[in-house]
Amino acid sequence: MPLPKFTGMSTDEEYIREALDLARDAVSDGNTPFGSLLVVDDAVVKRSKNTTRTDDDITAHPELKLVRWASRELDADERRTCTMYTSTEPCEMCATAVHYAGLNRVVFSVSGRSLADLRGKTNSGVSCEEIIERKGGSTAVDGPILEAEGLGVHQEFYL
Repeated sequence: MPLPKFTGMSTDEEYIREALDLARDAVSDGNTPFGSLLVVDDAVVKRSKNTTRTDDDITAHPELKLVRWASRELDADERRTCTMYTSTEPCEMCATAVHYAGLNRVVFSVSGRSLADLRGKTNSGVSCEEIIERKGGSTAVDGPILEAEGLGVHQEFYL
């Protein structure tokens, strides 16, 4: 199946800004501020935003929804060239799914630790990179990128 081509961009920062826009859209829809997109060959092939509240589904994280889509629609070779850009570092559930899907790279704006600090919570979670390493995976994890902008989206929602 040919990949849908929505738009081409050239930098991590541009894609991260699009993920942040998706996070804002999620809030407008009544959800928490998380958004993600998948890029193959410098083209966005799929976008997703958090729908945990509106779908009444605690697993409706944008990262997990994108991994499910990629697993159905992309073959293993295509997934190995795929980069996920996401507004916030993937949680443990999503990081594990990214590993099993065999995505090439994850790029995030806000670290889990920074989000926990913003919300006044103790970050007892494990980083996305550490989860993938513990599983023996090879997905590259980059971030935080444009974290101040990303934290602004969370501040608007949580504070």
